[in-house]
Amino acid sequence: MVTFSILAAISVLGALGVVLLRQPIHAALSLVGTLLTIAVLFVTLQAHFLAAIQVIVYAGAIMVLFLFVIMLLNIGQQRKEIAPSLRWGAYAVGLIAAAGLIVGAFNDPSQVPDAALASEALRGGSAELIAETLFGEFMLAFQLVGVLLLTGMVGAVALVQRRSPTEGAPQDAGGR
Repeated sequence: MVTFSILAAISVLGALGVVLLRQPIHAALSLVGTLLTIAVLFVTLQAHFLAAIQVIVYAGAIMVLFLFVIMLLNIGQQRKEIAPSLRWGAYAVGLIAAAGLIVGAFNDPSQVPDAALASEALRGGSAELIAETLFGEFMLAFQLVGVLLLTGMVGAVALVQRRSPTEGAPQDAGGR
């Protein structure tokens, strides 16, 4: 329980870094730290396959995609300030949500499953079990996530295409 508490605190701090850091690259690196901490949590639950997939897919491939989009969009130069009333409203909603989670957790601590129940649910996180679940009852959701990622990449490329001074024609990258 102590290990989980330490890892959970590190994960929450990393998630706060994702939201609160002003530089997009720093926020992305904070997300990498959070994802790696979650992988370590999987290892503590004896779900080694899930931990490996967490590192390879999320901390590896998806983060490379995020960094590519951040670099492609050049967000740092185009940032606009948010109205102060919206900022304080967002802080208020975040604090209310955090308070609700804390009250819910301390109100009934028996909601947290014990280690034996978590181990039985994960059953080691084997590839066979995950494949049966993912490509069985969640096949449509799996395909929709793939389409969503593809749409995001196409949208990012469409947003950063430079327009020439003439009637909206894309500039030639060859410099002709």
